[in-house]
Amino acid sequence: SDSLHIAILASIFSLIIYWLIRDRYRVRNLSGKHVFITGCDTGLGNSLAKWLDKRGFCVIAACATEKGGQELQSCSSPSLKTVNLNLADSNSIARAVGFVTEETAGKGLFGLVCNAEGTAPVAPTDWLRIEDFHSVLDVNLLGLTEITLKLLPLLKKAEGRVVNLINAKGLMAFVGGGYSLSKWGMEAFSDTLRIEMQHFGVKVSVVEHGFFKAGVVNSDITEKCLFRLWNGLTPEIRDSYGEEYFVEYVKAQRSSVRRLCDHDISSVIKCMEHALIAKYPRTRYRAGWDAKFFWLFLTYAPSCLSDMLLRMMFPAPADSGRSVPGVLINV
Repeated sequence: SDSLHIAILASIFSLIIYWLIRDRYRVRNLSGKHVFITGCDTGLGNSLAKWLDKRGFCVIAACATEKGGQELQSCSSPSLKTVNLNLADSNSIARAVGFVTEETAGKGLFGLVCNAEGTAPVAPTDWLRIEDFHSVLDVNLLGLTEITLKLLPLLKKAEGRVVNLINAKGLMAFVGGGYSLSKWGMEAFSDTLRIEMQHFGVKVSVVEHGFFKAGVVNSDITEKCLFRLWNGLTPEIRDSYGEEYFVEYVKAQRSSVRRLCDHDISSVIKCMEHALIAKYPRTRYRAGWDAKFFWLFLTYAPSCLSDMLLRMMFPAPADSGRSVPGVLINV
């Protein structure tokens, strides 16, 4: 009946209004609250550390190098502290946790932002060895998991929040290597952590972002890694792909990132800021047009369609019977 339809529409409209109002509530008295951010040498972690420092947070920025920490401190306020952190080293993680414990001085940790972008090597799966997977998973998944576990007591004490920064490749795997595996793993870890920690007042959010110039690893490093892997292949595997495949594959990787890459990282910063200062942070945020549309579409599209689009983006091996050229995204 018409009255039932009106009641349903009114209920939906009321829920939307309620959500919009609820989404605008912010945490008060941000000054003096401690936020620990990993991966602050460059890129998104570096930009967020500077932004939160200006907002009055007591930022503890983890950098992989002393140079990265010194450069960050030179353009920040005295309240921003840096600590060296190697996420692949348990001893380094323990030292960083000890530093955070001392800095928070019994107040607890209000925010933990997990950001790690160890990507290389990214290549066809049968070019890789198990060590190539370890080099990424030990940082992007196991390292971030370990430091989160060790900081949970401080987060529970402050009823803080965890924000996990995950590239959109965590939504759809299209190249071999440990990168997508690590991002899928962080998605699962975030979900279980969110459900379990809500009993202690700790909120967990995921920021799924697209390709941004500040967060893209130097293409020269990626290409050098590809050349190393190619030169280390057995003659049998190399012949099955062909020299022309290798040339076109390098071009396709370089061009796909360039075409999808956005120069404006402000949308990611806004999502991370909202996840930290909103009274009711969202479970998931998506930043960047490719994360909202391209990768999300591929995730929900039938596999036959997404597989076809990905085949159009990358060349075909010599033994596949298809011609190598004809890549959808050209340089």
